[in-house]
Amino acid sequence: RGQYATFKATFPFEETDDQAMAINAVLSDMCQAKAMDRLVCGDVGFGKTEVAMRAAFVATDNSKQVAVLVPTTLLAQQHFENFRDRFANLPIRVEVLSRFKSAK
Repeated sequence: RGQYATFKATFPFEETDDQAMAINAVLSDMCQAKAMDRLVCGDVGFGKTEVAMRAAFVATDNSKQVAVLVPTTLLAQQHFENFRDRFANLPIRVEVLSRFKSAK
């Protein structure tokens, strides 16, 4: 819980009630034995990425891997940069896969 609170504190904005509700619902689902079946939707700038980041943090904190799927290569690059920056001080490797990335 302490590490999650520290990660949560790095969110540079004040959470809206709807964001907090969505985050809590997703995290609650993640604690269940049954697989989660949830879709987070909202307009641009409504905090969907933050919901994904919090879920990714909890998953990686429990030794799981995370994949975030997005519809465009531009959005993939934006999410990569946001996740990379947000997870920079944590022992978590963040990468991006897209049609523009060659095999290494």
